[in-house]
Amino acid sequence: MALTGKQKAALLLSSLDAATAAEMLKGVDAKMVQDLAVELSYLEAAGHRSAKQTAEVAQQFCQSLQNEEGFQFKSFLREVLKNTVGEDKAKQVQQEVQGLLEKRDPFIAIRSADQQTLAAVLETEHPQAVAVVLSELPPKKGSGILGLLGEGMRVSAISRMTAIGGVTPEAKARIAQMVRQRIEASGGAGQAGTVVQARPEESLRKVAVIIRNLDKEIQEGVLDAIRKKDEEAGEKVTELMVTWEDIPHIGDRSLQAGLRGIDEQQLALALHEADEVLEKKIKSNISERAAAMVDEETGLMSSPKKDDVRKAREKIVKALRGLNEQGELTFAEE
Repeated sequence: MALTGKQKAALLLSSLDAATAAEMLKGVDAKMVQDLAVELSYLEAAGHRSAKQTAEVAQQFCQSLQNEEGFQFKSFLREVLKNTVGEDKAKQVQQEVQGLLEKRDPFIAIRSADQQTLAAVLETEHPQAVAVVLSELPPKKGSGILGLLGEGMRVSAISRMTAIGGVTPEAKARIAQMVRQRIEASGGAGQAGTVVQARPEESLRKVAVIIRNLDKEIQEGVLDAIRKKDEEAGEKVTELMVTWEDIPHIGDRSLQAGLRGIDEQQLALALHEADEVLEKKIKSNISERAAAMVDEETGLMSSPKKDDVRKAREKIVKALRGLNEQGELTFAEE
């Protein structure tokens, strides 16, 4: 995710202690302070405040993540606001920040709820609402919650996820509000823009990534249920569980197994104008001799046809999909 100027400024402030940050904000317009608070809260709640991104903005922040107590975001934000605009105004700003966050992304508070609480709430919801919530969660968390649901709800929800693109942003916002209220009522709420409607392909991809994280037995049951309801959607989900772009996230051993039997000419074709990270991943999982031969084939190659490149990539992906069907493909999820 590319950071905006305000987000970079917010991350820089988060790398300082609360007193120093407050000193820096003295004299800054209250609206700007609120904007920075919104951006920092959004990065935190949406899971975009990664150590890697923040390290590029301020080395001190990485150090704060590594100490024993860790970086306490909520207390930091509360202290900065209190020292900058006063305690009463700080409470008002925090309430406004919460409202702005929920307007930007209605699912932020839901994503931060613990799995057990969220699963308990979703178990009694309509499968369509469950499908919408699952489609808005990170794949790893979605898989965890899906595994906690009863078999009936699990199958019904995942089947509806294949057509989630037809749900309007307004309907998603209403579902998010309803689920948030139930989480808050259960005492399991975490800290809490316009919702962008996903295209059908994107919806199916989310389903595929969630399913591939499930245990093999559950995975097969869910896929069978999807195929019975819509065979075409079931086959598409199966394909989208492993794509060319997934290769950098595949475990080394299983990638090595998938690349066996792919000759150097096909590898050279597949890597034509490929992403640098992906190219490095493949070359690091073949022998030095094979990598040298790939480079040699690349040097002899003029301008390959796009269809030949596509077919070479599809051959590699097909081998990886075969391993995935056998339960032998591992992923190092982000």
